[in-house]
Amino acid sequence: MIEPENSISIKQQCEMLNVSRGYYYYQPVELSDEDLKAMEKIDELYTEDPTRGTRRMSRVLRKRFYIKAGRAKVRRFMEIMGIYAIYPKKNLSIANKAHKKYPYLLRNLEITRPNQVWGTDITYIRLKRGFVYLTAIVDWYSRYVLAWRISTTLDRRFCIEALNEAMMKYGTPEIFNTDQGCQYTSEEFTGILKAADVKISMNGTGRALDNIVVERLGR
Repeated sequence: MIEPENSISIKQQCEMLNVSRGYYYYQPVELSDEDLKAMEKIDELYTEDPTRGTRRMSRVLRKRFYIKAGRAKVRRFMEIMGIYAIYPKKNLSIANKAHKKYPYLLRNLEITRPNQVWGTDITYIRLKRGFVYLTAIVDWYSRYVLAWRISTTLDRRFCIEALNEAMMKYGTPEIFNTDQGCQYTSEEFTGILKAADVKISMNGTGRALDNIVVERLGR
């Protein structure tokens, strides 16, 4: 703790504690009643729809509550409150360069029977208030959804849970195909397949199962 009346100067005390003198002299600005009211409404709007960003939040504050707060002010309030807009990213399967990638094994392969090839992918489902991520395990021959999971995050655990359920119910495929997303290239995911002597196939580019999964689940 810095003591102004100490025989050691403020500068030396700051250096000893590895803090800047600006930190010592900083006086936090108190929030006004108007700011607190705006933050209360932001919290209410965020609970209602967590996908609102600063632009939409500012617009709704003005139209619904007659509160004038620009995007910069809304962003500052949201940072103080520790909340951020939640929205689906364009690329749902992000590669991890440290993970091993496997070759694509399905080129010119004739798929003639169940359990010859399984595949999986991630997509997102829009809800009235936000969205969720969906992963599904599909048999390429029958187009049957073997297992699926829904999650609010892209953590690999919901992909692993779907894989374990599919293998528990239907055995193992000869080949399992995925994209190169980090959920699928992780040691935890590929380790399950290798332990079951399943050949791993990965798309070079693109995401071949998007339409299959969505079409099948939509029926």
